[in-house]
Amino acid sequence: MIASSSRRRKTASTSNVMFTNAVYFPNYKIYAGATPGMMNYACVNHVYYAFANVAADGSVFLSDEWADTQAPCDGVQGGLGSLMHLKQKHPHLQVTLSIGGGTSSETFPIVASDTLLRDNFARSARGLVEASGLDGIDINWEYPMDPQQGADFVALLASVRLHLPEEQFFVTAALPAGRAVLQNIDVAQAAAYLDFVNLVAYDFCGPWTHRSGHQAQLYAMHKEEASGGAGVAYLVGHGCPARKILLGIPLYGRSFLGVTGPGHRHKGAGGEDGAFEYNTLPRKNAKEGVDRRVGAAFCVGGDGGFVTYDNPDTVKMKATFCKQKGLGGLFYWTGPADSRDKSRSLIAAGFRALHSS
Repeated sequence: MIASSSRRRKTASTSNVMFTNAVYFPNYKIYAGATPGMMNYACVNHVYYAFANVAADGSVFLSDEWADTQAPCDGVQGGLGSLMHLKQKHPHLQVTLSIGGGTSSETFPIVASDTLLRDNFARSARGLVEASGLDGIDINWEYPMDPQQGADFVALLASVRLHLPEEQFFVTAALPAGRAVLQNIDVAQAAAYLDFVNLVAYDFCGPWTHRSGHQAQLYAMHKEEASGGAGVAYLVGHGCPARKILLGIPLYGRSFLGVTGPGHRHKGAGGEDGAFEYNTLPRKNAKEGVDRRVGAAFCVGGDGGFVTYDNPDTVKMKATFCKQKGLGGLFYWTGPADSRDKSRSLIAAGFRALHSS
């Protein structure tokens, strides 16, 4: 019975929506008091609940049983319980289980390289999806690092589709915008199995780079620099239908101390791991600006030095780009870091710009 209801859900709700505005909700945010119920579902039609883990035998399991199924959350139990409740209130809402993240980057290559383990993964993922009342899975392998892993990634998607058929379930995958990883994957083959490619069009610069730079620029000033636009062009040029691409928006900024802009050697980074959540930006005593040539916002001054991020102006630029290129829409990492001020909310800005005439 579950399968037929999810078939109806998938077709009914996707056909009514022009563009997807998707948000990742990480389960660890529940410990900070954030809940799925805090997000504005007038502006959100897809939630990626992150992350489930994958074991070396291919089995998929919830990474935090307490946060996912037991913690008091929006009047029910657990983040997943809250989202199932929200799905009943908002029939347009799709909820997908994101599997992986940074902790699974060592396990995915093992599982994907073996026929039996791939089958275990697909069966286990379907069991978890059906038991939780979810609409599908998102594969967040960070990332296939050579051509063999790229081929194994495509083989994993093929196994998943056998057990989670297209007319019933969503299958998506997060991939970076940089050519270094994308060139390992047969993009056209991968896209044939996927509903969406979530293009991680951010983290182009950070504390790990010698020089400061924009972390999520839409366009690059120099050909060798990564950008959201270049990632989209690569995917489309290698056979991914544009409507299957969701362009990623970071809900945090990257900090560089001791500099006032991109292209400089810096003195380290402010904030936790060199990052500030978007709802704390711009920093106190810092001046916000937008570089329209590249599609990037920033603030300079205060405790962050030069902080690079997206603001409502750059999200509007990115939504306009999505419409011009025929993309599927936008996604945001992470929902709880958005501003509670409606005029500053990136999720709302993206939704409005995607759906304005």
